[in-house]
Parts: sequence; C-alpha cells; structure tokens
Amino acid sequence: MELPRSHERKTVSVMRGRMMLCSACFDSIHEENLVDEKNYVADHEAFFDLICPGCEDLNRPLIDDMLGSSE
Repeated sequence: MELPRSHERKTVSVMRGRMMLCSACFDSIHEENLVDEKNYVADHEAFFDLICPGCEDLNRPLIDDMLGSSE
C-alpha cells in the first residue's frame, strides 16, 4: 500500500502540531477564514467540522490528542 504523496497534501498548524490536508479541505478552511497569516487554525472545533473523513483518518492521532486534551 502506498501512502499519499506529500506534494498532494498541504499543511496547517494546530495547537498540537501540523496537519496534512487534501487540497479541497485546505481550500475550505481558507474560504471559511479559519487560518491566520501564519496558517494557524485556532478554532479547532470548526476546523474538525470542515475536514473530510480522509483527512480525519490521516491525522487521527493528532485529532485524538487534541480532543482528549483538557489543557
């Protein structure tokens, strides 16, 4: 099984690290103005509502860490 190539994915920063997104999700979060000038997403709840299941699966460990955190 071949993993997705990194040139097909784009990254954004979140409170626990960087997430790789498909082009459609990357464009969606920019259209909704969820990223700042440094490509950081502060509103992770709105962010999780927008990303596709494929991006959720790809970033599952980081998402679980963020949602399970009470810090």
